[in-house]
Amino acid sequence: MRLIVMGQQAFGKDTLQTVLDAGIDEVVAVYCEPDREGKPVDPIKECALEHGLPVYQPGSFGDAEVAQLASLNADLMLMAFVNVFVPEAARDTPKHGSICFHPSLLPLYRGPSAVNWPIIMGDTKSGFSWFYPTDGLDEGDVLMQWECEIGPDDTVIDLYFKKIYPAAIASVLNVVNAYRDGNPPRTAQDESKATYERRCTAKHARIDWNKPVAQVYNLIRGTNPAPGAWTTLNGTQVQVYDAERVPGDGVSSKIMDVSDAGVVVQCIGGRILVKRVKPAGGTKQAAAEWAGQVSLEKGAVIGD
Repeated sequence: MRLIVMGQQAFGKDTLQTVLDAGIDEVVAVYCEPDREGKPVDPIKECALEHGLPVYQPGSFGDAEVAQLASLNADLMLMAFVNVFVPEAARDTPKHGSICFHPSLLPLYRGPSAVNWPIIMGDTKSGFSWFYPTDGLDEGDVLMQWECEIGPDDTVIDLYFKKIYPAAIASVLNVVNAYRDGNPPRTAQDESKATYERRCTAKHARIDWNKPVAQVYNLIRGTNPAPGAWTTLNGTQVQVYDAERVPGDGVSSKIMDVSDAGVVVQCIGGRILVKRVKPAGGTKQAAAEWAGQVSLEKGAVIGD
């Protein structure tokens, strides 16, 4: 089949490379976001140019961009990690239309931070979906889904890069083969179960140490490495990364211990051992090192 691969960053690049390595289908073009001044060339663009493939980088799709896409006479467009809105007129141009990737079990966690929110919300499973995109946000029938466990200590790195990412790349050829076989599956999303979540940003990542320990821990691991959970000490912000739940009682938001292992903070029903932080204007470092720099002692209150 004649394929268009549309995407960005590592996931887009690896999707493209998987198709090229298989050597079965012809990639007629690659689409990615416009170059950004002062930023490195997108990996998918680098890969495409290395293989002599045409690269298109529209910031939006008007009549001229749709006509250009139509002229490629493609059979299918793979949409892998796409931020630019692609209207129906462009999506439907290939013979078999377009198929899009999303890192959640749709219709759950529609939106741009679909890996963060399941962890933050305390879910025990996630996965990914390949779906037939519509003009709605992550709406459209589902072609394929893959499910995995969210471990009790999983961070975004664990869930996405160690679980979802490799399985999703391995599924690319299965998706293409479903079209080649001539009868790709199509299952409607259950709209009664749909959830929409906004982009997870710093304003959502502030730690409230007066919450139950499970909620605090889920927020820390669900924002690690980005956008990074954060708290304050004497009015100065510090981001919290690696952490661990430990037992113990006491007054919430108090420092219960400072040691080489890190800084222990009391929450409701348990404590958090903070292991790695990033002070404002600094770099990531061991929490014990930071504690020494700011003369942090047992009994101090954090999150003021």
